[in-house]
Amino acid sequence: MRFPLLSARRLGLPRRAVSQILLTQLAIAAGVAVLATGLFLAPLGAQLDDQAMRRALAIAQSAAADPALAAGVLSSGASADSPVQSSAERIRRATGAEYVVVLDLDGIRRSHPSADRIGLPVSTDPSDALAGREVMEIDDGTLGRSARGKVPLLAADGEIVGAVSVGIAYDSVRDRLLGAIPGLLAYAGGALAAGALAAYLLSRRIQRQTRDLAFSDIAGLLAEREAMLHSIREGVIALAPDGRVRLVNDEAARLLGLAPDAADGCAGRPLEDVLGTGRTTDVLSGRVTGQDLLTVQGSRVLVANRMPTEDGGAVATLRDRTELEHLGRELDSTRGLIDALRAQDHEHANRLHTLLGLLELGLHEEAVEFVTEVAGVHRTTAEQVTEKVHDPLLAALLVGKATVAAERGVPLRLAGTTLLPDRLVDPGGLVTILGNLVDNALDAATGSAAPLVEVELRAEGRTAVLRVRDSGPGVPAARREEIFTEGWSTKQPKAHRERGLGLALVRRLAERQGGSARAGEAADGGAEFSVVLPEALR
Repeated sequence: MRFPLLSARRLGLPRRAVSQILLTQLAIAAGVAVLATGLFLAPLGAQLDDQAMRRALAIAQSAAADPALAAGVLSSGASADSPVQSSAERIRRATGAEYVVVLDLDGIRRSHPSADRIGLPVSTDPSDALAGREVMEIDDGTLGRSARGKVPLLAADGEIVGAVSVGIAYDSVRDRLLGAIPGLLAYAGGALAAGALAAYLLSRRIQRQTRDLAFSDIAGLLAEREAMLHSIREGVIALAPDGRVRLVNDEAARLLGLAPDAADGCAGRPLEDVLGTGRTTDVLSGRVTGQDLLTVQGSRVLVANRMPTEDGGAVATLRDRTELEHLGRELDSTRGLIDALRAQDHEHANRLHTLLGLLELGLHEEAVEFVTEVAGVHRTTAEQVTEKVHDPLLAALLVGKATVAAERGVPLRLAGTTLLPDRLVDPGGLVTILGNLVDNALDAATGSAAPLVEVELRAEGRTAVLRVRDSGPGVPAARREEIFTEGWSTKQPKAHRERGLGLALVRRLAERQGGSARAGEAADGGAEFSVVLPEALR
């Protein structure tokens, strides 16, 4: 991790990331400019050579097409004042060629820019041109290196009577090549300047985005980030501006019920595809705002907080509050039982005083009847419950809730159709559902004109049906779905926990078993909650 930094220091390179990027981009731009210039110059020389040879060939073809030139070769000798020399020189001056040489079938010059060389053999082999073939080449002759074009010279009857050789000085070709270099370098310099400016602007942008950090600092921050995200016991979800998931750490995957190997596969996917629709998605996406927002995901109660980022995305944190909620509900139940036991203790003391008074007055028969009546009330309640509800957990819950209800002045009774065998697959889940519904019903019925809570538990094949009715004010039809939303409640929150989770848990537990939870209106007014759990019995 530290080797690149040490190398940069030894070489005297800048440590900041933006400086290294700028130097790298400038080096790349310069290298590309030099490479492009070289690649352009390499074929340019060959192109100029080809153009010079074709020009020489075109001049030779034009000269050979003059009938007077062929006639002069046949009719006149090799001399400086011959018509052939005059025509060749005229063509040379008009075209700017270095030389225009006309030769006969023996290879003897009939024309030449230097008159003293007329009548002498040519310095290069003319056999190809005299054989009727056109020739393009670059070769050395008596006048130096030149680009040449040679064509056969034909008489009026089409017979070859000689050849025409035209040369263009090679120095002019080289001059054209060298003349093109300054302009090419100017273009390359302009391109390099534009590349340098673009590199500078890009480096400034990178400087702002990287906060002017060194590469080693960035690498260290990334390593620390990975270690922190995967080691903390708090769920973290990072979201992009378009709502797609950037990151899900291990704890978030556990709290949200995602597979351990699915966390990496969540990156780049929309949040709705990962979690589905619901309150958890609404809270994490920012559609529901606030601090320490409660949500239920599966069987877990989570506390979520969302913080926007500078690029328009967000980072959400999740904390598990399931155990705290369970402890809070157990504390509520314990306090209710303590209050009931305290009341029973007070009532028991009154009964003992009454019994003592009957005995002191000698009213033994009345004392016996009084004890029998008091003991029978409690025994009757327990017997009524166990006769209809055979599961011991549910029966114990109902007996305890009946005691609490009696203390609060609300009768708790079982419906006549209640009959539930001891064959429950998940009695603990049904205890949670029934306990929440009965607690809500007791709160609603307390203080009503004719307080009453009625519980119905029955089996239909392997399906368990649970109904809890109360004599409270009921639930408006428009809000019968809203009450199952996490955080919705009409009650004041208690000090140790939030409100609005009981009914949400009831629905989640029911749906987890493939069932349903609904709110309706009881026959005598008040509210009626129905829970249907398919495959709940063995």
